[in-house]
Amino acid sequence: MKYKLNHLEELEAEAIYIIREALEISDMPVMLFSGGKDSILMSYLAHKAFYPAPLPFPMLHIDTGHNFPETIQFRDKWVKKLNAQLVVAYVQDAIDSGELKDEKGPQASRNALQTYVLLKTIKDCKFDLAFGGARRDEEKARAKERFFSHRNKIGQWNPKNQRPEIWHLFNGRKNEGEHFRVFPISNWTELDVWEYLSKEDIELPSLYFSHARECIKRDNVFLAKSDFLTLMPDEKIIRKNIRFRTIGDMTCTGGTLSSAKTMQEVIDEIATTKHTERAARSDDQVSSTAMEDRKKGGYF
Repeated sequence: MKYKLNHLEELEAEAIYIIREALEISDMPVMLFSGGKDSILMSYLAHKAFYPAPLPFPMLHIDTGHNFPETIQFRDKWVKKLNAQLVVAYVQDAIDSGELKDEKGPQASRNALQTYVLLKTIKDCKFDLAFGGARRDEEKARAKERFFSHRNKIGQWNPKNQRPEIWHLFNGRKNEGEHFRVFPISNWTELDVWEYLSKEDIELPSLYFSHARECIKRDNVFLAKSDFLTLMPDEKIIRKNIRFRTIGDMTCTGGTLSSAKTMQEVIDEIATTKHTERAARSDDQVSSTAMEDRKKGGYF
């Protein structure tokens, strides 16, 4: 009797196939790692793809300096568990050298600055392929992505120049100085990610689960209190039970009210929510094309 893969097994097999296929066209690959659930999942699948051998590429974190402390702690713990090589590029270094200028004021964020550091690191290290944990269900611009996303010599993405991927056949041709972003978990939904993480019993940062935290309410989301956050005149520190559905800079990543403290409780919550996970990201609310504009400029 032929065994039929279930939904999560099909997604796992597809992602592992894409990771292995990408390696065939790359001389210098790297895996982008933010410390969030999607990059944790992606690196776990890569670990599965090549086990018992170590990952055949380093992991790259663009450190803005405004990360949640829990993210950095988990990053180092996770990389050690995978026995992987970690490359960290710091936005602060580019600010100190005068290449970038830090934003000021209550709405200041380093989110846009990390694109320059990412592209510079890719160029300096001669990476010709970067795995990313983006998913098509996250945001309308990401829904336009192929598995293999071509980037030109200055790292730009052209949504009108996407290559066909019929029957999972990928065109990996590129000119000198160009590179690819490859998204192995494109077809996964937020619910798929959580169900798989639960099934595999994969550890996650505590930020993803409900916890009491000092924060401020801004634009209907809860921003965690931090040294990087400047309060507006009418804002005050409050204490709420929140959790984070995405993990980014503390200045632009909002939490949501939640009582979900376990994997299953989070899964139940996601199954009934009407809001996307990036609804609490202020960097996505700048304009209706905020994500696409950043991607065209070289963002993840």
